[in-house]
Amino acid sequence: MNSESVQELLQKFPIFKDLTDFEMEPIIELAKNRIYRHGSHVFMQGDPLTNVYFIHQGKIKIYKTDFHGKEQIVNVLQPGDMFPHQGFFRQDDYPAHSEVLEDAVLIYIPIHLFENFLITHPEICVKLFKVLGDIIVDLQRRLEEKILHNTYEQIIMLLLRLAKNYGKETSESRVRITTQFTNRELANMIGSSRETVSRTLTQLKKKNLVQADKSGFILLDTDGLEEELF
Repeated sequence: MNSESVQELLQKFPIFKDLTDFEMEPIIELAKNRIYRHGSHVFMQGDPLTNVYFIHQGKIKIYKTDFHGKEQIVNVLQPGDMFPHQGFFRQDDYPAHSEVLEDAVLIYIPIHLFENFLITHPEICVKLFKVLGDIIVDLQRRLEEKILHNTYEQIIMLLLRLAKNYGKETSESRVRITTQFTNRELANMIGSSRETVSRTLTQLKKKNLVQADKSGFILLDTDGLEEELF
């Protein structure tokens, strides 16, 4: 991938899109790219923090594991996302695992050099703070869902969140989630059990609010799901 291609790809990301060619030059010099295959890991929880990554193609699952090996999915990232967001301007390790869900092309920059770039470009720091602010708001919303709603409602809210982030409208006025998730993965996103998710999905299918297409992708009646919350 030549420098022009890397610049074009990076300027699709919100924090870089308004930079001039001159301002992009130091970033282009630092940036490298690599293909990661499905099932591989970009880094593991506890590894030394070395790079910041920008997703050009593919999807990346960010998850944590506890002492017993139990998985908690933090997020599923897609093209246009950067990661990790923790660890800027501090000595740290990667806070979670990152697994490749779909073959991915990632652009990456050594994080200490990226930090130096941020120091010399305060306008980029402001954009980064906005990205981090959106993440904090999302985490607060998830915490409120956990505290204020029962498991049935939490699963509906999860499905609606997935529809918003990974959904595509179909001709049947339903939303198709474009990433396949197992019941175990859905459960790991909200700290529930596979059995509870399976039981809830069965209830929602009986109400014709959730279906699965021939390829196994989830189809949602988002309007109907929202009505379930009231």
